[in-house]
Amino acid sequence: MKKPIPTPHGTARFRLIDAYLLRMLLWPIVGCLGVTVIALLLERVLRLLDVLSQSSARFGYVTELAANLVPHYLGLALPVAFFVALFIVITKLSDGSEIDALLASGQSLTRIAAPFVYVGLFLMVFSLIVFGYMQPYSRYAYRAVMHEAINAGWNGKLNGGSFIDQPKLLMTADGADPAGQQLTRVFIRRMDAAGREEVITAATADLRSAPDGKNVIMLLRRGQRIGLDARGEYRILVFDQFTTNVPLSGAAALLRSRGGDERELTLGELARQAESPNPIVPRPTLLAELYGRLARAAFLPFLPLLAFPLGLAAKRGNRTPGLIIAGVLLLAFQHSLQLGQSLAESGKAMPLAAIGLPWLIFTSLSVWMFVGSRKRPGQTPVTDLIQSFGGGIKRFRRMFRDKFEQADA
Repeated sequence: MKKPIPTPHGTARFRLIDAYLLRMLLWPIVGCLGVTVIALLLERVLRLLDVLSQSSARFGYVTELAANLVPHYLGLALPVAFFVALFIVITKLSDGSEIDALLASGQSLTRIAAPFVYVGLFLMVFSLIVFGYMQPYSRYAYRAVMHEAINAGWNGKLNGGSFIDQPKLLMTADGADPAGQQLTRVFIRRMDAAGREEVITAATADLRSAPDGKNVIMLLRRGQRIGLDARGEYRILVFDQFTTNVPLSGAAALLRSRGGDERELTLGELARQAESPNPIVPRPTLLAELYGRLARAAFLPFLPLLAFPLGLAAKRGNRTPGLIIAGVLLLAFQHSLQLGQSLAESGKAMPLAAIGLPWLIFTSLSVWMFVGSRKRPGQTPVTDLIQSFGGGIKRFRRMFRDKFEQADA
C-alpha cells in the first residue's frame, strides 16, 4: 500500500506560507528599487556632466559624485519601492484567489500580512543605517568631491567655443578636435609676472602637457602677440610659430570640515549636539532633523497595513485609483514631515510635536484601514472612495473620448 504524502502542519505550514510570500515580494522590491535609483542617478549624472565639462578628469569626478549620491536616492526610493512591490504582490494574490484560499484555510489577514510587516521592520533598521550614517558621510563626501571638481582648474584641454577664465588668464578657441588638444582660431589674454597685459591670437594651436605636470605647452601657428614692454610701449610680434606655457591651477580653497550642516551629522552626533550647551547648529534644527529621520524609518513597518486595504479594494483591471490614493498619501506624509521640520527649525512649533503629529496621523490611518479590512477583505473603509474615484476616472475618459469622436466626425 502507498503511504499518504505527509502535509505540513502548524509551524511548518506557517513557514511554508511565509517563504512563499517573501519570494513573491523579493524580485518586485529589488526591481522597483533598482529602476528608481538608476533613473534618478542617470538624470543627475547628465546634469553633472554639463557642470563639469571643463574640469580635469571629469569622468572620474562624475563617477565619484554618482557613487556618493546612491545613499541619498536609496533613502528616497526605499518607501516607494517597498509599497509598489507590496501592491503588486497583494493584487497578484487577490487576482489568483490565493488570499481567499488562505482565509478559507483558517489564516487570518493579520497572519497573512505578518511576513510583510517583518520585512518592514527589517527595512526600518536598514533605513536607519542609510538615513543615520550612510547619508551624512556621503553628503559631505559629495560636497568635497564637487568642491575639488569645481576648483580643479584647467586640465590642459579646451572644447570648441568654450572659455577658460582664471585669474590672470582668459583663453578661448572657436574650434577643437575631440580630444581638445588641437585648436583653431585661438585667443589668449593673460597677465605676466610684472602685471603687464599680453594678448595672443593664432590660427591654430597644439596643446601638450609639460614634463613638470604644472604647465601646458602651447605651440601656436600663424598669429600675433601684442604686449607692453618694460618702458610701457606696445610691441607687436607676428609669428609663424610661437611656443608658450600656460599654467594649470589647483584647488582654490579648502573645504570646511564635516558637521557645519545638520544633514551631515549622524544620528548619534545629532543627539549629542542637541544635548550640548553650545551646539554648532541651533538645537531646534538638530532635533527636527533627528526626529524627521526617525519618523521616516519608523513609518516603513506600517506600509503593509496601508497596502493591504488598498490592494484588496482594487478590483481586477481597476487598480489605478488605489495606486493614485497610495501615492497621494505617501506624498502627503513626506511633505507634512518637511513642513513640520521647517516649522520646528523656525521656532514656530516644538520639534517633537511638529514631526510626531504627522507620523501619528498616518500610522493611525494605516492601522484603521487595515483593521477595517480584516472582517470583510475587499470591503474596506476606502472601498467606496476607490470605487467613486474609479467611476470618476471612467466618466472623465468617456467624456474625452466622446469629444474626440465628435471632432473626428
